[in-house]
Amino acid sequence: MSRILVVEDEERIARFMERGLRAAGHTVEVAADGARALAAVRASAPDLVVLDLGLPDIDGLEVLSTLRGEGHRMPVVILTARDDVADKVTGFESGADDYVTKPFAFEELLVRVRARLREQGRNQPQELVHGDLRLDLRTHRVRTPDLGEQELSAREFALLEALMRHPGALRSREELLDRVWGFDFDPGSNVVEVYIRYLRRKVGADRIRTVRGAGYRMA
Repeated sequence: MSRILVVEDEERIARFMERGLRAAGHTVEVAADGARALAAVRASAPDLVVLDLGLPDIDGLEVLSTLRGEGHRMPVVILTARDDVADKVTGFESGADDYVTKPFAFEELLVRVRARLREQGRNQPQELVHGDLRLDLRTHRVRTPDLGEQELSAREFALLEALMRHPGALRSREELLDRVWGFDFDPGSNVVEVYIRYLRRKVGADRIRTVRGAGYRMA
């Protein structure tokens, strides 16, 4: 399961891509403008960004240049109505990994996303480690010295991965709800708390710390 940030100000297109990418097994976050896109990447770097250029606040190329300047190296697929050769050259020179023009077929976008993720995966670690806790990103299994190896459900894996990607960071309940379950999930649900309990049974209660009224972090 890869985490994809879709940066698109046209809500209809954004929701279309979100539904399609979720159906393909990815976790998807949507940002409607450049400022939100930068904030999302800085908060929790996604595995890939689909970036529209015609954003209402900051031009997409400026967003891309800023991300590359800050050292973010995840693949970026530009999705835009600008189809001139000069625009494509500028996009690649700014740090884009691929370029899809509107109107587009979702199947083509999905193929390009998968190709870029495969390339990225060759250079990425296959395991996250925090202390004596090890999470295998390929098999979705977690191992600890005291509890041994445990198999995680898709939601358990996504939740633990979100915590282990930034182990020192405090992750709020709302942030975890958005990232793991999606924006359309009932914000009044206690599903985060339920799955934190599930995870603690598999990794040990003392490895995930609750900060009362604020959220969760790795111990």
